[in-house]
Amino acid sequence: MNRKHIGLILFLLIMIFTLPGISGADDEHIGGVKGLSKKMTKIETAMEKLKGIEKWFNKVTFSGTVEIEAGYGKIDFDDPFDDLAEKDEESSDLALATAELGIDADIAKHVKGHVLYMWEEDDSAVDLDEGFIMIDGEDKVPLYLNAGKLYVPFGYFNSHFICDPLTLELGETRESAIVIGGGNDWLDLCLGTFNGDIDETDDDDHINSFVASGIFTLPKDAVQGLRLTTGMSWISNIADSDGLQGEDGVDGDAVNDSVGGFSAFISVSLIDRIFLEAEYLGAIDAFEAGALAFDGGEAFKPETWNFEIAYAATENLEIGAKYEGSHDCGSYLPEKQYGCVAAYQLFENTSLAVEYLHGEFENNDEQDLATAQLAIAF
Repeated sequence: MNRKHIGLILFLLIMIFTLPGISGADDEHIGGVKGLSKKMTKIETAMEKLKGIEKWFNKVTFSGTVEIEAGYGKIDFDDPFDDLAEKDEESSDLALATAELGIDADIAKHVKGHVLYMWEEDDSAVDLDEGFIMIDGEDKVPLYLNAGKLYVPFGYFNSHFICDPLTLELGETRESAIVIGGGNDWLDLCLGTFNGDIDETDDDDHINSFVASGIFTLPKDAVQGLRLTTGMSWISNIADSDGLQGEDGVDGDAVNDSVGGFSAFISVSLIDRIFLEAEYLGAIDAFEAGALAFDGGEAFKPETWNFEIAYAATENLEIGAKYEGSHDCGSYLPEKQYGCVAAYQLFENTSLAVEYLHGEFENNDEQDLATAQLAIAF
């Protein structure tokens, strides 16, 4: 008997002994068959209410993650002239890095709802990270529609590391959008639109940003021991990404000309033991000089890439290595970065991971990051 059944039984007992006419004290003046009949009627009413609550519970699914991280970082600033050198920085921290609670509800046939609340160490309040409606044709029509606050389908960002890949830092985009798509077991194609936060100078505020994606997935049993997913995506204005909207990104809230973005990736698994991740994401054209806070007054074309390989040494232990980098990202992202990771599943849905990353920037600054993470998922 699971927790849900125990909870339902307790609820029924409370209903039975608190509803008027069911408890012995309320019915002392009623006896015989008539009294029993009234009690049975009340019990049947309580059972109907219980069925309604159980039906609601069966339509709602809760999920979440909790991540505790301990980290150490060191920045070695380039100092060609010792008397003018900027002092190197070291830091360490222990934090509840992330806490998420997701709620998924089957509203009706073909209609679902999704809400995700997130708390992060750098934020002071719980944030509604996602909230959208999903409508799909299931076996009738191979089409779907997602509408609401969501991460638009630009970039893939699959990673075996604790820290986000540089491709995500540059390209991840969360907006209130409408995404329409369709496909089958092999192919998924979608197109979306939204009103981005970074407009062109002197333009009115309109829904004029677009995103498109195509993903090919090799069916599970098509080739024995091989799983493969690959795809491409495009966005009409990469300045709308969460990273470039920050204070270290676009200088202001507008650009003279929108610059599109492009992403391509491949994700491979061999016999569920060897994993390969490769992704490129960058701007299609250069931004006008001075448009980006890190461009130093030059016309920059930000680009990033990430390459990872991981190996499941045992059922519970996975080790991995990565090499990633960027171009025309100044001091915003490392020009090259490499490192290793080891993750061990302590218990079911409970993991412990440690990683080390060394990064080098275009201005010759260097950074070292060491992170340990204890995480649960439910």
